[in-house]
Amino acid sequence: MFRNQSSLAAPVAVLALSILGCADTRLAHNAANYSAESYSLIEENRFHSAAQTPLSTFAADVDTASYSNVRRFLRDGQLPPKDAVRIEELINYFRYEGEDPEGEHPVRIDTETAPCPWNEQTDLVRISVRTKSFEMAELPAVNLVFLIDVSGSMQSRDKLPLLTRSLSLLTEQLRPQDRVAITVYAGSAGLVLPPTSGTDRARILSVLDTLRAGGSTAGAAGIQLAYQTARESFNPDGVNRVILATDGDFNVGLSSDSELVRLIEEQRASGVLLSVLGFGIGNLNDSMMERLADYGNGSYAYIDSLLEARRALVDQVGATLATVAKDVKLQVEFNPHLVGSYRLVGYENRLLAAEDFNDDEKDAGEMGAGHIVTALYETRSAAGALNSLPSVDPLRYQQRSGRLEDGKDREILTVKIRYKLPGSDDSRLIATPLLQDDRPSGRSSESFRFAAAVAEFGLLLRDSEFKGDASYQRVVELAESAVGGDPAGVRTEFVYLAKTAARLSDEAALSAKR
Repeated sequence: MFRNQSSLAAPVAVLALSILGCADTRLAHNAANYSAESYSLIEENRFHSAAQTPLSTFAADVDTASYSNVRRFLRDGQLPPKDAVRIEELINYFRYEGEDPEGEHPVRIDTETAPCPWNEQTDLVRISVRTKSFEMAELPAVNLVFLIDVSGSMQSRDKLPLLTRSLSLLTEQLRPQDRVAITVYAGSAGLVLPPTSGTDRARILSVLDTLRAGGSTAGAAGIQLAYQTARESFNPDGVNRVILATDGDFNVGLSSDSELVRLIEEQRASGVLLSVLGFGIGNLNDSMMERLADYGNGSYAYIDSLLEARRALVDQVGATLATVAKDVKLQVEFNPHLVGSYRLVGYENRLLAAEDFNDDEKDAGEMGAGHIVTALYETRSAAGALNSLPSVDPLRYQQRSGRLEDGKDREILTVKIRYKLPGSDDSRLIATPLLQDDRPSGRSSESFRFAAAVAEFGLLLRDSEFKGDASYQRVVELAESAVGGDPAGVRTEFVYLAKTAARLSDEAALSAKR
């Protein structure tokens, strides 16, 4: 990851907070403006018996769009739709302390467990997967194609004007070895800038500045042209990526999720990855953009301000552009002697079959330089936990009791990761157990507390059936105890958002009683 954190020091943090603090004085968006937005249904993960279903398998997810989108709703004085809240993306928006990987593997696993804040009958397990960070000079040459939606739906200032300013931030970082092309689509698709050296920033910025919105949205044609352009200038030793910037409102040519996904699946075989930047309100097609990024082996970020653009495209540009580990899968095996049942918090659209873990043909998530993927599990102890789950018939052929091998009786679970190095088709395996002895005798870590606060926040926003006795007051208290140094002000901003959500929730409850 590029280490530009100092560029977002206290003055920027204060600016960010001042912008959020003025939310009540801004022109509020009418609720009807959100009616055309599209979100995929989320069916929350349930508790599973560790004896009957000991394996939990899912693909890594580095998307952060849900957090900035939720922030946009709260800033505009509204609680977000439940399905706009993807809890794993809220958690993974933040960076957590930890050491970079060392040795042969570019990824590192850390685990921790402590009592669950919102349910006194469960524990919470935090699993963290971290990739190596890179200095700017270490990043391979990049071959980028900006695929920009210039259709009529992109006219408002939070769409195309913000989009071009955002991509200008990325352009300012280009080096001589980097190349950028620009393709656009509205009623039809076109190439407005052929592959251009990073030394010619003025030309790239000039083309961005001339873009204007108008017409219908031939998104599929734009995607095909962008991939074609990227293939023609393909750098076998570099990073080859299409960056799609849009509100996701495709209405000409292929427009269904399934048709566009098949198109992306066909194109990714070329070695060109797809990342998606979402913009605007009202007709935001969140569900489609998330799927396109997933199937394009890229990431999805929602840009609600120039500060967010700077975070995604400047301070974390290494994570955005450079893949360190591909097809990253996690599989957690729970010890039924210690864990009665468990529930994965979030990652509902990233679940995999247990057999997929060892299948190198199965696509999974990509992790860039400096990415951190955090997963939380609620666990119940083996004593009496199964009584709270729907019963199943006893297994006839599986060993349900007996003594474990020496040492394994102290293992709560084992985390396994499979990943591939860029350019390789063969996965590599890392495994590490979480021991009873690893439970902290005192206060849990700052990272644990903050991730738990964000998860509890998400459960409340979703009005989850698993929220237990969650409260915004505890979210605020827990987050404030774990703000830490916070040079960019993002954790302090979260505290403000939690307080805003509490107020809006109280107002909604009062309104419902009238």
